[in-house]
Amino acid sequence: MMGKWSNLTAVTLALALVTGRPAAASDPATAAPPVDIGAARASLTGTWTGTLEYRDYSADRWFGIPVTTRIEDQGDGATMLRRSDFDDGPTVGNVRITSVELFDAKAATLSIGTFRKGRAAEINSYTVRLEGSPATAANWVMVEESDGRDANRPARIRLVTTRSGDRLETIKLVNFQDDSADEWLTRNRTRLTRTGD
Repeated sequence: MMGKWSNLTAVTLALALVTGRPAAASDPATAAPPVDIGAARASLTGTWTGTLEYRDYSADRWFGIPVTTRIEDQGDGATMLRRSDFDDGPTVGNVRITSVELFDAKAATLSIGTFRKGRAAEINSYTVRLEGSPATAANWVMVEESDGRDANRPARIRLVTTRSGDRLETIKLVNFQDDSADEWLTRNRTRLTRTGD
């Protein structure tokens, strides 16, 4: 009997060491089911409001403008439509940016076509992955990376989106490829709160 108890204890301790939590905490009846990239993206449908913020390094402060974003699933499990309205002040007024996003689950890539009045359309393709703890529909971290241009310079671009319940933050980082420095610089961030379905 003592041998069986010791084996059970060893298994329980091993589970705690591997998962970082007691074995009892992984009760499937109470744990939220994990999601993949497609399901995490689908969980974004609805209306979000917040700010697009830029870092002023000389002042060491973030400055932002209000934004409202509406995300619609197009029903095929791959395509989403994102419409964002930015209030750019009394001189510029409202700026609307519309994006069509196509996710390829097999290749783990995301193609995005972005459209804004007065500017040429942009097409970008990103590799995409989930990071960190097992993702649930309302809590995950997604990383998108692409080679492109920023500030008219060649750059590796990384978008890190963190969802925590009804809060969503995307940070844009760039690593310029035309210098010897291997460093990621924060360019901007979008901080949103869900306001409707």
